[in-house]
Amino acid sequence: MNILHLDTNHELLINQLNDLGFTNHEDYTSSKEQVEAKIQDYDGIILRSRFTIDKQFLDAAKNLKFIGRVGAGLENIDCDYAQTKSITLIAAPEGNRNAVGEHALGMLLSLFNKLNKADAEVRQGKWLREDNRGIELDGKTVGLIGYGNMGKAFAKKLRGFDVEVLCYDIKAGVGNENAKQVTLKEFQERVDVVSLHTPQTPLTLGMINSEFINGFKKPFWFINTARGKSVVTIDLVSALKSGKILGAGLDVLEYEKASFENLFSNTMPEAFQYLIDSENVLLSPHVAGWTIESKEKLAQTIVDKIKANFC
Repeated sequence: MNILHLDTNHELLINQLNDLGFTNHEDYTSSKEQVEAKIQDYDGIILRSRFTIDKQFLDAAKNLKFIGRVGAGLENIDCDYAQTKSITLIAAPEGNRNAVGEHALGMLLSLFNKLNKADAEVRQGKWLREDNRGIELDGKTVGLIGYGNMGKAFAKKLRGFDVEVLCYDIKAGVGNENAKQVTLKEFQERVDVVSLHTPQTPLTLGMINSEFINGFKKPFWFINTARGKSVVTIDLVSALKSGKILGAGLDVLEYEKASFENLFSNTMPEAFQYLIDSENVLLSPHVAGWTIESKEKLAQTIVDKIKANFC
């Protein structure tokens, strides 16, 4: 089988696929149109998020048997259409779930202890101890929206704290020893922290909006290590201004390009400027699942799944 690699990944991916007898070709620079013109020669493609795999591309890929996405989400692939062509879709959420869980916890603890604010002040010669008095995680109720690989990984990290962990998911029966599954009504009545762990789907686009936020009984802290387009940023900013949201840790943003490699290319949105200027907002560039270890684990997961399906 011929495999086309469209993004660079850990070297073990190609090395191990070579050892398994696959023929691997690399093309990290051609345009989508150029790749589309030759895709009929390949049985498999492996990519991160370089471009969208749409119907036109899939129609050109007449011999394609699988698509390997070195990451968790498949929103850049027309999955329904691919499945009508019997193309196997392979993702690797197992490869970076631990990284995401650690990053979410790090963001939460940093917000609670004002670490980004305190660090910036000390570097400027300010020694404001009372202004930087933090709060403790113990005793809080942490709510996870989406309880798949990422949500479960974060819940596991929370076991060392004296917290109650609740989860809400559209799938029934996903709760476990680390999180109690509850209705949305109970979730919104009880939580102090909301952490988002959902994929990008039509159901989750813009789901964190004013109506949803105002449904919560208490002001809450918000963490998003999932997908930026699940949050309506102007509504998040309004909630931060009103105090309904006490602080936010955002690894992903509504304004990201589909490839996740860049932010916006034009004028900075007013809502994003507010986030930049806010002391109770922590930002990172879509790196929650982007660790040294996860790069290797993601690649290994893809290899293992290709081996299981095609060897």
